[in-house]
Amino acid sequence: MLKLKDIKKSYVTGDTKVDALKGVNIEFRKCEFVSILGPSGCGKTTLLNIVGGLDQYTEGDLSINGISTKHYKDRDWDDYRNHSVGFVFQSYNLIPHQTVLSNVELALTLSGVSKDERRKRAVAALEKVGLGDQLKKKPSQMSGGQMQRVAIARAIINDPEILLADEPTGALDTETSVQVMEILKEISKDRLVIMVTHNPELAETYSTRIIKLLDGVVTDDSNPYTVAEFKSDKTEKMPSKKKKQKQNSMSHKTAISLSFNNLLTKKGRTFMTSFAGSIGIIGIALILALSSGIQGFIDKVQRETLSTYPLQIMSETVDYSGLLMGMQAAQAEGVIENKDPNAIYSSDIMGQFLKTLLSEVRKNDLSNFKNYIDNNEDGIYDLISAIDYDYNVALNVYSMKDDKAVQVNPSPIMNLVFEKVMGGSGPMPNTEMMGQDMSQMYNFDMWQQMLAGKKGELINDLLFDQYELVGENSKWPSKYDEVVIVVDGENRISDLALYTLNIKDQSIIEERFDAIFGGQELETDEITKYTMEELLSQKFYLAPSDIYLEYDEENKIWIDHSEDKDMNAYFQKLLSDDDKGNDPIEIKVSGIIRPKPDAVATSLTGAVAYTSALTDYIIERVNKSDAVVSQMNENKDIDIFTGLPFPKDDKEWTIEDVKKIIKESMPEAEATQLLAQIDMAVMMGKDKEIIDKFKEEMSSKSTYEGNLKKLGYVDLDAPSSINIYTSSFEEKDLLTETIDRYNKRVKDEGKEELAIEYTDIVGLLMSSISTIINIISYVLIGFVSISLVVSSIMIGIITYISVLERTKEIGILRAMGASKKDISRVFKAETGIVGLFSGLVGIGVTVLLTIPINIIVFALTENTSTAVSNIAKLPVGGAIILVIISVVLTLIGGLIPSKLAAKKDPVEALRSE
Repeated sequence: MLKLKDIKKSYVTGDTKVDALKGVNIEFRKCEFVSILGPSGCGKTTLLNIVGGLDQYTEGDLSINGISTKHYKDRDWDDYRNHSVGFVFQSYNLIPHQTVLSNVELALTLSGVSKDERRKRAVAALEKVGLGDQLKKKPSQMSGGQMQRVAIARAIINDPEILLADEPTGALDTETSVQVMEILKEISKDRLVIMVTHNPELAETYSTRIIKLLDGVVTDDSNPYTVAEFKSDKTEKMPSKKKKQKQNSMSHKTAISLSFNNLLTKKGRTFMTSFAGSIGIIGIALILALSSGIQGFIDKVQRETLSTYPLQIMSETVDYSGLLMGMQAAQAEGVIENKDPNAIYSSDIMGQFLKTLLSEVRKNDLSNFKNYIDNNEDGIYDLISAIDYDYNVALNVYSMKDDKAVQVNPSPIMNLVFEKVMGGSGPMPNTEMMGQDMSQMYNFDMWQQMLAGKKGELINDLLFDQYELVGENSKWPSKYDEVVIVVDGENRISDLALYTLNIKDQSIIEERFDAIFGGQELETDEITKYTMEELLSQKFYLAPSDIYLEYDEENKIWIDHSEDKDMNAYFQKLLSDDDKGNDPIEIKVSGIIRPKPDAVATSLTGAVAYTSALTDYIIERVNKSDAVVSQMNENKDIDIFTGLPFPKDDKEWTIEDVKKIIKESMPEAEATQLLAQIDMAVMMGKDKEIIDKFKEEMSSKSTYEGNLKKLGYVDLDAPSSINIYTSSFEEKDLLTETIDRYNKRVKDEGKEELAIEYTDIVGLLMSSISTIINIISYVLIGFVSISLVVSSIMIGIITYISVLERTKEIGILRAMGASKKDISRVFKAETGIVGLFSGLVGIGVTVLLTIPINIIVFALTENTSTAVSNIAKLPVGGAIILVIISVVLTLIGGLIPSKLAAKKDPVEALRSE
């Protein structure tokens, strides 16, 4: 079974060579109790270590079951120790931080035995040595004899063929020694037991064979293995070659368990090491939390700011970049020769500005571009968070108060103000010059359409992010005829809005102006308090353009009452007329909304907000009205307002013709003002442009297209403007790049008229804020990472100290068959656990620190226009990554210590204390 042939072992220390064994020849039986006697230093333990595979012979050969071990590799010796050999040491060599049961199970763990089987066999082994009731105890809680019995149980747990005992009774009293020897004798009945001892009495009493060593040589063998026995054994069924054993390997779970239990024995040091290692994690996590919170705040600012400043594409627009370049070019032109250095000269900036202004007006083909968006060409629709097609739908709204109709939109308030300021000289000029409606300068809308959802939702999610409902009975509009009143964050609504909506009597404005011009002191308007029910009970009446049209049966023409002087009276009459076919639309207030405290920007500027469903309803109703159907389908060549064919005037117009018509058709004050503007344009050489524009405006009043516009007809494929919203500056930049690609493509195709000019208001804002924040974060993380690396190095040093402290444990594990890789795995597991704990501590401390940080920042910004909440917010994904980084870095830091541990000589390791 086991044969030592001319075994020699030499140790070299410096220049000194020591021969521990000098040609030992021994052959052992399969089952016997062999005692090896000899004085200290004679080579007994060396022989035992060579037989056990812990030490390697210098010369000779060790045969196991007839197979030479000359060519054994480390892995083969590990398997041999794990499956064929069990060790019992004089100093027990139990792992102190493991329980009795865990100590015994360890060899089976290395063999890959299942958990249930391990426990079953370990309990049986402990019961065999009389310790079945001591399973949960630690070695420090047991006597020497009990610990030695645990060691014996551990040695036989894997049912080895050979049991090696090195002075098993050396540290025991006589009575306990006898107990241990009885156990070994019993074990030797079915396996080979080799015991090294100094006690000849015990050897004589219990051994079946005694071998004596002296100076590395066998001097006596009481029962040598004979040739006759060899021949007899040869006839028995013996393995012809080495039995194939399952490759032993320590599981990660076992490695973690060993390391974790060891760390628990040094709780204070483990915590301090982990906390020191967590400092870098805390720094990076705080930077990441702040960066994430600030980035979230910036994203919110971007999203809400971009909801206020969309990318605007008008049917007619001015190229402001070209305008700016034109003004800059004007400064470079007109070099004056022979300048007098003591004189000041004028620069024609204003003239150049006016010329450029006229030349930079561009028309956009929005029909083609709308089709481009709707078909999601170039993926443009994917970049859009919301889109608003504007059709210039007139929103004429009235309210009823004391049975009297009052216009509330467009607001007449500023008309009244300007009339008073102008000295009561009559209404302000209401004329159009070169396409610009002068009345728009003082008429304004307080009704605003809310953004619709990208996928057809009535209200865009952005509104829900920016606003909250006020009052229990408030709700967002769910129908076309529902609106919400918008108040500020303090639940206030301006008196201008209240007067405009006729919630406050509009006549008070006139009375207050009369008082001012009468020399009276203006009293401050008292603050009025309204209940939620009062505002929610408000009703308004919307008048689509078809409501002003009346068919004259006698003359077979349509009459447009929108030009009546007293529109309020006309509308009041409509409300009381039950026979009217096209009734006004009753508008109900469904809720009151206000900006959320953390809203950094809001998209609504009006006092009343309605949905796109109302606009769609108006367009559909007007497009299907009798007057529109009559003009479009029945009388395309006939003006339905006059009954006459549309004029085809080919007359050549002159500036004098234009001036003549203005003088004859307009009040003197208005005509004078307009003629002065014309004279200025003529001086700039814009005669033709004025005549063409004048002809266009005049002909629009009596053309088919002009009538459709007057009737309020809307072509849904031809919006007057398109407002495109994005969620971030990056998406906005991608959007403009996409439009630029569209423009380049149509120009390359020779269709320059399809190119789009757009107004990018946010283009003036700094879109690189996010990039700057990221760069700063990366730099700070780089600095803090240095401390993380230093912490990892420190953990590596601590791990090396642990290696030194656990040297004997390394020897024990190697004696049980643990490979070098297993030893390395144990210490890698230890560094991994420390790294994991460091990461978790770092994340935990960071989360705790974000609480006061958020409280402080919110307190500092609470009373500002933008309260900042949750500025420090550690993302879950970032926290997980940081924990992983902590583990990885500590594992790297523990590579060298774990490698050193794996290289330790098991014999030397077992001798350490």
